[in-house]
Amino acid sequence: MTPPPGWYPDPHAPHLERWWDGTAWTGHRRTPAAGPAPASGTGADGYGAPSAPEAPGTPGPYGAPGGFGPPAPPGVGGTGGSGGSGGSDGSGGSGGAKAVALTAAGAVLVAAVVAGAVALTRDDGDPEVRTGPSPTAPAPTTQSTQPSPSPSEPAPQDEGVVVDELNGVTFPLLDGWVRPQHVVEKDAVMTTDGTHDCPGEGTLCRGGMVVSRTVTGTDESSPRALAEADIPEAAEEAFDQDTLGNRPYGGMTSHQVVKAGPVAVAGRAGYLVRWRVTTAKGSGGLVQSLVFPSGVGTESPVLVRFIFEAGPDGPPVADMDRITKGIRSTAGQASGGAGSSIGPTG
Repeated sequence: MTPPPGWYPDPHAPHLERWWDGTAWTGHRRTPAAGPAPASGTGADGYGAPSAPEAPGTPGPYGAPGGFGPPAPPGVGGTGGSGGSGGSDGSGGSGGAKAVALTAAGAVLVAAVVAGAVALTRDDGDPEVRTGPSPTAPAPTTQSTQPSPSPSEPAPQDEGVVVDELNGVTFPLLDGWVRPQHVVEKDAVMTTDGTHDCPGEGTLCRGGMVVSRTVTGTDESSPRALAEADIPEAAEEAFDQDTLGNRPYGGMTSHQVVKAGPVAVAGRAGYLVRWRVTTAKGSGGLVQSLVFPSGVGTESPVLVRFIFEAGPDGPPVADMDRITKGIRSTAGQASGGAGSSIGPTG
């Protein structure tokens, strides 16, 4: 048997009353008011649940009509009978006191019986204690296992482009050309793929190399004057005597100007000079000095040197023109090069 809903002594705190919802204990508790529970608070048979229970949130006085709590046994309390104030033995006062005492004792006895009955309805011997809805635990945060990109890691370059950030230009990376590796020239931006034995002194030579640098140490700003001044030095360093004092081609014996004139590079007016060089050993080669204003920063002149071996180990001469026309500004200015009205002469 399951006790009906009502206020009953809390089995874990007997000095309080707790609301039993007919199935389990709820989290509602109250302090019972002093005084007997009159018979009008019981059911029709004098036992069981209150006849008109009120909501747990608004409890009334303990034992009052319409209140809550275990009812008193029948025949105890009430307004009539031999225990009333008008008893035939003339002891109305003591009879009333006895009635009050018997009512309180009966209430405690019935409460104990009800609590025991409730306890027998559960396997663990105690009505379930509920203190209200349990707070919903937040879902565990799932951390991503994918590594985040490092902000200091440079973005990969386009496979077909070499970027010269210092001078604000890019170079097309043609077939047969690679980014420089194990190259002494710190300003090199690309070389042909692979090396071979030099025909003269030295160990290994490369078929082609392109070097990009900023012109410094001079007040001259004319692209033509700067290109014409650089070409002899470029030819000597490439085909006469290198920085280590070796003569990889046996020395330079002569040169011939094969092209010179203005040219548009990355949307700027530049100038180039190209020499064909004859060497004591090997097939010689081609050297070109190209100068144009930078499209970024202070627009300092940019010098680009082209060193091509002649013969089977060198790149096609057409690559020199293709690379020159393919130079672009990183500032997003006019592309220049091909299609411009400014072109080389000779």
